[in-house]
Amino acid sequence: MQLSRLLFRIALLVFPVAIASTIWLYMYPVLHGCAFPVPPPVHAQSLAPFRLLSLGDPQLEGDSSLPDPNAPVFPSVVHLVPRLREAGNFTESRDIAKEAARGVVKDARRWVEGKRKAIDLWGNDWYLAHIVRSLRWWTAPTHVSVLGDLLGSQWVTDGEFSKRAARYWHIVMRGLEKVPDAVYGADEEGKVEAVPAEPTAEPATERESQEEEDEDKEEDEKAERKPLWGGTTEVLGADKRWEKRVINIVGNHDVGYAGDIDESRIGRFERAFGSVNWDIWFTLPDHLRFNKTALPSTTPNSAPALRLVILNSMNLDTPAWSSELQSETYAYVNHIITSSLPVEDKTHATILLTHIPLEKETGICVDSPYFDFFQDGQGVKEQNMLSGHASKIVIEGIFGMSLNKDAAGGGLGRRGIVVNGHDHAGCDVVHYIRQPGVQHLCHKDQMKREEAYWPASTADEAMIATSMDIDGPGSGANETESIPESSTEPPADPAQAPPPLPSWKARRYPSRPFEISPDNECTRIDTSPHIREITLRSMMGEFSGYAGFLSAWFDENKGEKGEWVFEFSTCGFGVQHWWWGVHVLDLICVVALVGSCSAYAWEKWVPEKPHSRLDTDTGKACSRSVIDAKDASTIVHSNTHGNTSSDSEVTKRRL
Repeated sequence: MQLSRLLFRIALLVFPVAIASTIWLYMYPVLHGCAFPVPPPVHAQSLAPFRLLSLGDPQLEGDSSLPDPNAPVFPSVVHLVPRLREAGNFTESRDIAKEAARGVVKDARRWVEGKRKAIDLWGNDWYLAHIVRSLRWWTAPTHVSVLGDLLGSQWVTDGEFSKRAARYWHIVMRGLEKVPDAVYGADEEGKVEAVPAEPTAEPATERESQEEEDEDKEEDEKAERKPLWGGTTEVLGADKRWEKRVINIVGNHDVGYAGDIDESRIGRFERAFGSVNWDIWFTLPDHLRFNKTALPSTTPNSAPALRLVILNSMNLDTPAWSSELQSETYAYVNHIITSSLPVEDKTHATILLTHIPLEKETGICVDSPYFDFFQDGQGVKEQNMLSGHASKIVIEGIFGMSLNKDAAGGGLGRRGIVVNGHDHAGCDVVHYIRQPGVQHLCHKDQMKREEAYWPASTADEAMIATSMDIDGPGSGANETESIPESSTEPPADPAQAPPPLPSWKARRYPSRPFEISPDNECTRIDTSPHIREITLRSMMGEFSGYAGFLSAWFDENKGEKGEWVFEFSTCGFGVQHWWWGVHVLDLICVVALVGSCSAYAWEKWVPEKPHSRLDTDTGKACSRSVIDAKDASTIVHSNTHGNTSSDSEVTKRRL
C-alpha cells in the first residue's frame, strides 16, 4: 500500500473523533450548562447586575519543582574514569562499572521525569487559561475573582515568584489585569509596580543576579509599604473595565500561614496581584430601581448597595510570626465593622471573599478541623479551617449576627454571603445559631424525619441522612453545645449551673428546615441568624477544573424596602487528561493529513530514479525475447515430398 493512502486512511479514521472532541473542548461551557443563575421570570431584570466568576486555588508551580537545568544529565558517570583508574584490581573496577550502570539508569529516569514535568507545567498553564477564556466568553461575568493560592509555594525566591506571577498574567489570565491601585485609595505616589513582565529564558548567572537585585529592591521597599483598604464607591455596571479585572485573594501558598507571613511576602504579593485587605461599595444604578421615591445612587447610604470585602484570613489565628501584620488585619476588620451600615437596613448586603473556610464540625465537609504549629509554638504552621474564635469574629463582627434576640435587628445581622477556597474538594454550607428565648413554630409530632436534623442518638439516624448531612461518627457530642468536660471534675449541680450558651453550627446547603436539639428544642434555621458559606472546588486539573458563578440582584418585593438575593451555581470542565487527549488527537489528525498530502505529491510529481527506468526497460526487452522464442518454435518447414512440420514436431521426432 502506498504511504499516502495509509496516512490518508488514518486521517479519515481520526477526523470525526477529533472534530467532535474539539467541539466539546471549546464549547464545554454550553454543553455542561455553565451559567450564572438568573432572576425569576416575574423579576424585571433578565440578568443579574452583579455576576462574579469565582476560581479557586490554581497553584501554579515552577522551576523549583524541576531538576536543576545546570546539573549534568548523567552525574553517575562524571567521575567514572578517575575512579576506574584508581581501582586496585579487576573486581573493584567491575563493581565501580556496575554501580555506574545502575546510576545511569536512575539518571535517565530522572531526566525523563524532569522533561515530563516541564511539559506538564506548560500544559497546566494552558489548561487553566482555557478554562478562564472559555467561561468568560460564554458566561459574560461582570467581575472575576481568584480565591487564593494563586501560586504553588510561599517558600520560593523573589525571582521565582516573579516568573510565576508573569505566567499567571501572561498565560492563565491573558488579556486581564489586576485591580488598579486607585480603587484601593492609593494616590499617584503610592502606586504599586505594574504586572510582572513576560518570563524569558535567562542563564543561571543572570538569574541569580536578578534574584539578588529583587532581594535588595525588596529591602528598600519594605519600609515604604502602606496598607490600602479601599472604601471607594462606584455605580454597579458603570465601569466596564471591571470585566477585565481580576480580584486576587491571598492564600497560604502565596504568603504562608500566620507562622510564615512576613512583610516581604506580603509586599511582593501586593505588588504583583493587589492589596490583601480592601473593600468597595457598588450601588444599584438608578435605571434598575423601580421605587422612584428613593434617593439617587450617589452614596451607599442613599441607594441599595453591595459591599465587596476582601479579607486576608491567613493571620486571623494565633500565634503569628509578625504581630504587626496580625494587628493590621484586625484593624482592618474593625474598620469594616465600624464603617458598616446599620444591620436593620436590609437594602445593603456584604459579599466576603477570603481563603480559609470558617469552622465546621467533623464530617460536614471533606476537610476536618486541623491545626499544626511550628516547634515551641512559634506560629501556625498549617490549618484547614479558622478557629471558632476567628470564625465568630467574621460572622458576628462583619455580618453583625448575634445569639441575643434583643440585639440590633433582632440579632439576624446583615444580608450577605461568604465565598472562599482552600478546601480543594469544595463545600456548600449554612451557618446558624439558636437564639435562647425565641419560640419557633415547630410541630415535632407532625414533622417528618427528613424535614429536620434529629439528635444523633437515634439508632436509625445514619439511615436517614447522608454522611455529609450529619456530623459523622460520634456526632452526638457535637449536637450538644461544645463545652469541654473533664472526668476528674465533680458533676455540677444542675440547679445551680447556668445552661450552656448555644454555639454556631453548620449544615450542608440546602439544609433541612428544622433542627431538634437533645433537649427537645426546635430551631427553624431560616428564621434564625444564618449565613451561607461557599467553599469553591479547586480549578486544578486533579479536581476537574471547577468554577463558581455567583449572581446577585435586588428584589424590591422582599422585606420593607427590598433585599438583595444571592444565587450560586458551579460546573467543571474535566481532568487535565481530557485537554491533553483532545489536542494530541487533533495533532495526529493534522500530521496524518499533511503527511498524506506530502506523500501523494512526492509519488505524483517526483520523477523515478534512473536505475528504476533501466530495470523497466530490461524487463520489457526480456519479455519480447521470450515472445520471439515462442514464435520461432512454431515455424513450419516443408520438404521435397510436400510434407510440412514445425520445429516442435522435428524435436519430438529426434527424441
